[in-house]
Amino acid sequence: EVQLQASGGGLVQAGGSLRLSCVASGFRFGDYAIGWFRQAPGNGREEVSCISNRDGGTYYADSVKGRFTISSDVAKNTVYLHVNSLKPEDAAVYYCTADRGYGCSDPNYWGQGTLVTVSS
Repeated sequence: EVQLQASGGGLVQAGGSLRLSCVASGFRFGDYAIGWFRQAPGNGREEVSCISNRDGGTYYADSVKGRFTISSDVAKNTVYLHVNSLKPEDAAVYYCTADRGYGCSDPNYWGQGTLVTVSS
């Protein structure tokens, strides 16, 4: 059974930081790209960041470049998203995904979300 367990969300003041974690199981982690999407109330899902476990390539949405950092620990089947300098517009449910390709635009698997709330 494929599982993507996201955690690390919470309430943080604007300018603060969090570390989101995604622990994967049930598939060959090293063969997938792991991504983070987010969805705020009333908005569609937005791809925030992605890392390919095949070649280490990364992607960041323009809205988070320079503030978010994605990393992967293949030994732990875990991907981290360090979110810094948080803004109120970053508030959303963050989902981790797994994609058989090198990018994350068409995920094969979705995990449950973790809620990030930013107070101004």
